[in-house]
Amino acid sequence: MNHQIEVLAKRLKLSWIREHYQEVQADTNEEFLLELFKREVENREERKINLLLSQAQLPKTGTQPFQWEHIQIPQGISRESVLNGDFVHEKENLILYGGVGTGKTYLATLISLNAIHRFGSKVKFFTVASLVNHLIEANQKGELQKVMKQIKKLDLLVLDELGYIPLNKEGAELLFQVISMCYETKSIIITTNLQFGQWNHVFGDPILTEAVIDRLIHHSHLLLFTGESFRYKESLI
Repeated sequence: MNHQIEVLAKRLKLSWIREHYQEVQADTNEEFLLELFKREVENREERKINLLLSQAQLPKTGTQPFQWEHIQIPQGISRESVLNGDFVHEKENLILYGGVGTGKTYLATLISLNAIHRFGSKVKFFTVASLVNHLIEANQKGELQKVMKQIKKLDLLVLDELGYIPLNKEGAELLFQVISMCYETKSIIITTNLQFGQWNHVFGDPILTEAVIDRLIHHSHLLLFTGESFRYKESLI
C-alpha cells in the first residue's frame, strides 16, 4: 500500500505528499486529505519563491529597516506602495536618483524582494554595465533574441548604477532595445547618480538619450535621495 501511494503521488507530481504523508496525523479522512493538500501547496509555494529569488540574483541586504528621512517621494505614490511594489502591477517605472551610497540599491532590492514574496513577480537585477556586457556578448554569439525573450518574461527589471560607466555605441543601442521592449509591458527600476541632462554622457548620442528618457519617464515616479552616503557615515563611527 505504501509503495502504491508513493508511486501514484510521484505520477501526480505531489512531491511533499510522496515523501511526508506518513508524518501527517488527523482524526478523520477529510482532515487528513486537507492537511496533505495544504502541506503540498505550501511546499510548492516555497519552492516557487526560492526559484524566483535564485533567478533574480539580488544583492545581499542587511537587516536594518529602510531609512526614508532624506528621500523625496512625488505625489501619486506612497512609501508603502513603493516598498510593496504596487507600481509593478501598473507597469510603471521607478527612477531612484541621488548620490553614491544613499540607499538607492538597497531600496531597489527591498522592492524586488517584496514583489517576489507578495506577488510571485519575476524579477531580474543587473548593474547597467553587467547587462550591457551580457547583451554585447549575446549579440556576438547570435544569441541576442534568446536573451531578449528571457527579459520579456520578467515583471520587473532592475538596472542599477546607470551613469557610472559610459557605454559604447553598440552597448547603448542594445540597452535602448531592452528599454523599448519593456515600455508599457513591464516595470523598470533604475538607480542613477546623474540628472537626466547628464545621461548623454552615458549613451553618447543626444537623439538616443532623448528616446531612452522619453520611454522611461512616461508612467514613471522619480524618487530623490538627498542624504549623505551611508557607507561614508558608517566609516566615521
